[in-house]
Amino acid sequence: MINQLPTCWRTALADEFEKPYFQKLQKYVAEQRAAHEVFPPKAEVFTALRLTPLDNVKALILGQDPYHDDGQAHGLSFSVQRGIKIPPSLRNVFKERESDQGIPPADHGCLEAWAEQGVLMLNTVLTVRAHEANSHHKQGWEEFTTRIIEVVNERAAVAFVLWGKPAQKKAPLIDTRHLILESAHPSPLSARHGFFGRRPFSKINEYLAANGQTEVNWAL
Repeated sequence: MINQLPTCWRTALADEFEKPYFQKLQKYVAEQRAAHEVFPPKAEVFTALRLTPLDNVKALILGQDPYHDDGQAHGLSFSVQRGIKIPPSLRNVFKERESDQGIPPADHGCLEAWAEQGVLMLNTVLTVRAHEANSHHKQGWEEFTTRIIEVVNERAAVAFVLWGKPAQKKAPLIDTRHLILESAHPSPLSARHGFFGRRPFSKINEYLAANGQTEVNWAL
């Protein structure tokens, strides 16, 4: 899987891949796959890094752990493959996008088009046991994704979107020269407590334009 990553990510994270915690994490995930169903599939764990090379990152949308129901997770935060029912969290993201950008909800939930434009769709944890939310919490993924955020933070101007408390805990890693947008998670349980009305899509594009970067086309 690591060999499939763009060279810029392999170079930036080379030391991380060799650390004892990462080796232990990989052993843990392999054992979990042998004993349980684990999402996303092995080949899709690093989809976010594969579709959005470090050299292209201009925004980062940080979620929690992957979707844990059948066929949903494919390595991009909040995204599901075409043909999979759109999860409630993503429906709320689409509602906010429509309010902010006037873009009607898509008939699918695949966010690869965003990733290919430089939006790193990252979760704080990259695997999960089927039907058990947060089941791979505190096994090492948080340390790994912390390092990814630190690497992205070294870039010139990036818009960071932190949805939910686990994502917001990463805010101290980010320099204030970047745009940092924090809000409640878009899940139905928390969205009404501060997710809607924040206009993250417009704010990202305003920031990118102000820093001489191409705006993101949020349509799918």
